[in-house]
Amino acid sequence: MNAPISSKDLGHAERSIGAILIDAGRLKLEDAEKILRLQREGGLRFGDAACKLGLVTEEDIQFALSRQFDYPYLQRGESGVADEVIAAYNPFHPQVEALRAVRSQLMLRWFAPAAGRRCLAIASPCRGEGRSWLVANLGVVFSQLGERTLIIDADMRNPRQHLLFGVDNRMGLSAALSGRGGAEIVRRVPALVDLSVLPAGATPPNPQELISRPAFAALLRQYAEDYDVILVDTPAAGSTADTFTVAARAGGTLLVARPHLTRTAALRNLAGELHQAGITVVGNVLNDAG
Repeated sequence: MNAPISSKDLGHAERSIGAILIDAGRLKLEDAEKILRLQREGGLRFGDAACKLGLVTEEDIQFALSRQFDYPYLQRGESGVADEVIAAYNPFHPQVEALRAVRSQLMLRWFAPAAGRRCLAIASPCRGEGRSWLVANLGVVFSQLGERTLIIDADMRNPRQHLLFGVDNRMGLSAALSGRGGAEIVRRVPALVDLSVLPAGATPPNPQELISRPAFAALLRQYAEDYDVILVDTPAAGSTADTFTVAARAGGTLLVARPHLTRTAALRNLAGELHQAGITVVGNVLNDAG
């Protein structure tokens, strides 16, 4: 008869993959014992032995690895975060790899520590080009890097960040700019410990005037003391002047275009107008996902 498997064995098997899966309800204790026996007999890694026995999936192994290396992501059904926020649910998807490439470029070109910049607006000429999707998913991948990240929904005409992250939108940016909101209007995203969201809040009759107030610039300065990265979602630039005001306060802008939707002339004109206004265009993202 084989010797019984101790909890100490489980705690150290493949650096606690077994223990992580048991704690998450993805693996039974008796199944973990079978895996450990095969691992010992065949000289396999814990994950390889588990998959060979058909007791876990590759998704389970990736989940455990994410917990081991402090790389949090969500499980579907456990959060109000929308499925569109793919980086929160499937960090190993090719689209998320592309998002991490954008993140790397931004860390080098804009958020480099020596530059001291914390804020970036995301803009595009028209609706439907994926600004909100890009802001949400970039926010997640920055937070997974360990950067204290804040998403601000400055599109008070057609807000979406509260829908993407499943947070209450009764109080948000509009309340803060009218002097009616405190620290409680910023919402932490459960399980993504370094990510917070400031929703747009109730739709005001004067969004452009609110954004133009000194209070908005002061708010960004205040948040820059608490966060490493601040990403600001903006309205469609072609339908309102709000975008230019937000971008000016942020200091820099990342432009988004969508294949078969964004007109090259419109994107070029937007970049030129931002440049004329003294606003840095950090780069362009061709978005075919959100």
